[in-house]
Amino acid sequence: MSAGTGSAELGVLLLATAEGDRAAFAELYRRTSAKLFGIVLRILPERSVAEDAMQDVYVKIWRNAAGYDALRGSPIAWLATIARNVAIDVRRRERPGTKLSTDEFDFDLVADEGGPSAEALAALRICLDRLDEDQRQLVLAAYLRGDSRDELAERLGHPSGTIKSWLHRALAKLKVCLGG
Repeated sequence: MSAGTGSAELGVLLLATAEGDRAAFAELYRRTSAKLFGIVLRILPERSVAEDAMQDVYVKIWRNAAGYDALRGSPIAWLATIARNVAIDVRRRERPGTKLSTDEFDFDLVADEGGPSAEALAALRICLDRLDEDQRQLVLAAYLRGDSRDELAERLGHPSGTIKSWLHRALAKLKVCLGG
């Protein structure tokens, strides 16, 4: 196999990992660890914490590889979701209430074989830019960085229900902009 992260190749590696194939798991790690570490590091900027979280990510992948369903998404999207969720869990457990930076989301991190197309990411970026600054930052914080509604409510000084309504309105605008 080549050194890429092709969807079909990752799918085969996940299937073999599900059957307990340690060599396949090692190859899966080799092909995906840089990308997944980028995702984890984005949420957990302290490198040592991110490195510890990566161990949890791959333990979870090892244990749950049989749960991967190709009909529900690409292997890299499934792996990225695990990495993101583990990082968010660690962040919430280790440092409740800390703020994540509100700098621009790295769309290039999302782009990968089997993931959203460059055109879809460009459309999303354009639509996010059409939101007012507060809405855009709220959407980025909630859906791309993993801040909970309660964290956002505390940070912004508004009730959680208000945050939920604001997010709902921002997502509705995004949906219209994206043609959905």
